[in-house]
Amino acid sequence: MTAATVARGRMPLAQHLGEARRRAVRASVALVVGAILGYVLSDQILDILRTPVAALAESRDAALNYDSVTGAFDLRLKIALFAGVVLSSPVWLYELFAFLSPGLTRREKAYTFGFLGAAAPLFAAGCFMGFSVFPHMVELLAGFASEEDSTILLASHYFDFVMKIIVATGVAFVLPVFIVMFNLLGVLSARTIAKSWRICIVAIMTFSAMVTPSADVLSMFLIAIPMCALFAAAYLVAYLHDRRVARRIARLETAPVPVTA
Repeated sequence: MTAATVARGRMPLAQHLGEARRRAVRASVALVVGAILGYVLSDQILDILRTPVAALAESRDAALNYDSVTGAFDLRLKIALFAGVVLSSPVWLYELFAFLSPGLTRREKAYTFGFLGAAAPLFAAGCFMGFSVFPHMVELLAGFASEEDSTILLASHYFDFVMKIIVATGVAFVLPVFIVMFNLLGVLSARTIAKSWRICIVAIMTFSAMVTPSADVLSMFLIAIPMCALFAAAYLVAYLHDRRVARRIARLETAPVPVTA
């Protein structure tokens, strides 16, 4: 096989498997390194997770508990694995894209780069926002119990609950990117997005109120305003794209048809 053939992205199955193995090894090493760092930082992460529980303990009996002898160690491993996936994400995302990119067209590569370039920082910003507001969720949900009752939280379930809030907020910030992607693929038009703006605003405000359940209205708007701005930006991109496509179609329809002899 010539070098030009390989450069065009054509290689036999054995070379595909060899490349997949090399990239998987590099991604695995990055995951292990990230997990080790996560385990080293697990004490600091647990201190942050205990903050709302300590606030509850000032007004009632509240504490994190483990349901087995290995519960504390299992929780640290879970924290390490989660941190490893997050910290190593730039490496394994790059390795995955580098493995798939030879089979993509130039346009597909541009779309993929644009999607990753927009989704990654938005997801990180959403996760940071979720990390900032999760104590309010704990305060609200634990507040349904009477002050005479004890709030006994199973540590592993508590960690899963916090991670779901953080990931859900991160995904919510990435949704506008999916709207743009569906528009570029021709699945969702700008007109459809514009028609559903009331539903989207109500959904954003409801979500913001849920993740900031305290009486602090400012905190709710600190989440709602960026999400509304992202939705508006997604609509603007979709509108400009649809207008450009409509102009291209109009040009093709008005172009003179060449007459062959």
